[in-house]
Amino acid sequence: MKRNLLKIALVSLSAFSVLGVAGLAAQHTEAAINWMKPSQTKAYPTWPKMANPWVYVSTKNQKVYIHGNSKVQYTMYCSTGTKSSPTPKGTYHIQQERGLSFYNPFSNEGARYWVSWKGHGIYLFHSVPINKLGTYLPSEAKYLGKKPHSHGCIRLSVADAKWMYKTIPYGTKIVIK
Repeated sequence: MKRNLLKIALVSLSAFSVLGVAGLAAQHTEAAINWMKPSQTKAYPTWPKMANPWVYVSTKNQKVYIHGNSKVQYTMYCSTGTKSSPTPKGTYHIQQERGLSFYNPFSNEGARYWVSWKGHGIYLFHSVPINKLGTYLPSEAKYLGKKPHSHGCIRLSVADAKWMYKTIPYGTKIVIK
């Protein structure tokens, strides 16, 4: 019994020394992403109170950063396009098209709370996918914040997409790298 406990302690200590506290915390945080809720526990920023607000999307980190007052105000988990269907990189602006939901029969997916940023309804910020009945697809949502898995759009948690839909104004600068 003591030998087994010693082995467990050594394995745990090895993992701790290799990963460090931040690594263990990151593993725990990634596993705990709730695709229905806001990405952070703090309140969303108040758009009109921010000076020069804009949005940065990191395809490498699978995160969306809301900037204002010369710093990051909020970070959201996302899932961007794959190698075969990439998210366009560059500088864009929020377009006037937005809606509560859509469904694309060609991909057998849709989403809620969409906001266009390129192609006037082609490339969007939107919620995790839904099926033709309007039911969210957990099998697709599990990639949020972890790896690219969209057809080029930027998928967000349901709460984050709803905030973007209700808050982010036409003309807002979007930078995607």
